[in-house]
Amino acid sequence: FGTAGLPHILMRFFTVSDAKEARKSVFYATGFIGYFYILTFIIGFGAILLVSTNPDFKDATGALIGGNNMAAVHLADAVGGSLFLGFISAVAFATILAVVAGLTLAGASAVSHDLYASVFKGGKANEKDELRVSKMTTVALGVVAIVLGILFEKQNIAFMVGLAFSIAASCNFPVLLLSMYWKKLTTRGAMIGGWMGLITAVGLMVLGPTIWVQILGHEKAIYPYEYPALFSMIVAFVGIWFFSITDKSAAADEERARFFPQFIRSQTGLGASGAVAH
Repeated sequence: FGTAGLPHILMRFFTVSDAKEARKSVFYATGFIGYFYILTFIIGFGAILLVSTNPDFKDATGALIGGNNMAAVHLADAVGGSLFLGFISAVAFATILAVVAGLTLAGASAVSHDLYASVFKGGKANEKDELRVSKMTTVALGVVAIVLGILFEKQNIAFMVGLAFSIAASCNFPVLLLSMYWKKLTTRGAMIGGWMGLITAVGLMVLGPTIWVQILGHEKAIYPYEYPALFSMIVAFVGIWFFSITDKSAAADEERARFFPQFIRSQTGLGASGAVAH
């Protein structure tokens, strides 16, 4: 469920003309993502076999040098020696740099253009103000990323990836699924339910054993599980359903009436807008 709510998949719907092309685009995207997941298992088993049993990769206490996040790098050393180790290290550094730069630009663009210019200013913001907000957002995102990086320095990267998937499954996926297949969904239900899922997911993460115990230093976690999606996703679905069926406004009636024309257009491409230049 988390994969379906990630930007890697959602962005595919903005670059196609009809449902057929959307399915094809998502098929290729999920194929590459699935291939990556399979490689993760292969690398994991390889690390168990070649790294965990090799004393050269362990310190005096028997722990893996550099922590569990270095397993793939140590595996490269075990398989291909110094040459392959250097190659994998360079690839990892370049990938981290590219991902951080891309996410920072995407976040700054979303805040400056989508929120500031389109929502707060109603489309009347000038280019100078947008640029200023974009720069401020870039700095703010950088500071937040540095602080979180320091706080989660000792955590396994797999846990951090799981957090992103949990948030996507709790917030994006329920709204996306119901907007495509439930005729009674309203904007009010989507907004409130999505926020409920997001807040629940973040709250349970903080109360879980990783943050509440390992980072904040409390003796026992209030929420006993590492990942919150099992409960927070249910909260999102229930919130979307309840606040949609209780929405009796004229805008809600209009949104429900537009569902079937939108559904037919999404499946057939009839009446869909063509590509435009930005």
